[in-house]
Amino acid sequence: MEKKINLIVRKEDENLRVDIFISKNKKDISRTRVKNLILRKKLKLNNKIIIDPSKKIFEGDNVNLIIPEPKKTSLKPYKFKLDIVYEDKDLIILNKPAGIIMHPGAGNFDNTIVNALMHYNKDTLSNIGDELRPGIVHRIDKNTSGLIIIAKNNFTHEHLSTQFSNHSINRVYNLLIWGKIRPANGKIETLISRSSKNRQMMQVSSTSGKKAITNYKTLEVFESNNIPTLSLLECKLETGRTHQIRVHMNHLGNNIVGDDKYKKNLKN
Repeated sequence: MEKKINLIVRKEDENLRVDIFISKNKKDISRTRVKNLILRKKLKLNNKIIIDPSKKIFEGDNVNLIIPEPKKTSLKPYKFKLDIVYEDKDLIILNKPAGIIMHPGAGNFDNTIVNALMHYNKDTLSNIGDELRPGIVHRIDKNTSGLIIIAKNNFTHEHLSTQFSNHSINRVYNLLIWGKIRPANGKIETLISRSSKNRQMMQVSSTSGKKAITNYKTLEVFESNNIPTLSLLECKLETGRTHQIRVHMNHLGNNIVGDDKYKKNLKN
């Protein structure tokens, strides 16, 4: 059933972004979802449709957000053995293997984690996101393995989304890179934007893009004839940009082993 949020801006909330204002006053809906609804033309500010989540508001403004009824999914179940690490009434934690994508998209609508979840139990997944992504709160790349959290209801989905948005969930990755990174431990802080040469790839930029922060430390260096060949790193993310670790390693000249998409010769 469609739901409407009606708010009047008070003096103390003046100059806030409209998406921050709504999520501040309605804590049961995540800022990520608010932003997506605004982009889908579901927000009216003083009876005018607004599609900019960063729009500033002023005292007395009338804010109206429509939350449409979630769409029903019609996804084909995929018989795939899921490695379930933990499950309760609210969520599932999966160990995703490398080689399978998270949700249907161009070129693959059937053999995904979402399709496997539909086969496992299609009736216990959140449905407030994209209809092709029931239960999906966050993603990892096709060729990345690791733990992912699946929401089994909308209440859990909202709260998990808020935790990811606030960076209160720690995301730690282990990876093998070519060579030896210097210094051995450190922080990479850059802007990341879409590549001007290949729109399916991202790149470090000095002038535009979103801030990306990766903390890393070297766990072990593997040598051949006293020459560093490979290094095992642990990376902890402060932000979650698309392909963030891959782009940062490429930027330093130490590509991830097996990553054929990002090459050392990709220039900014």
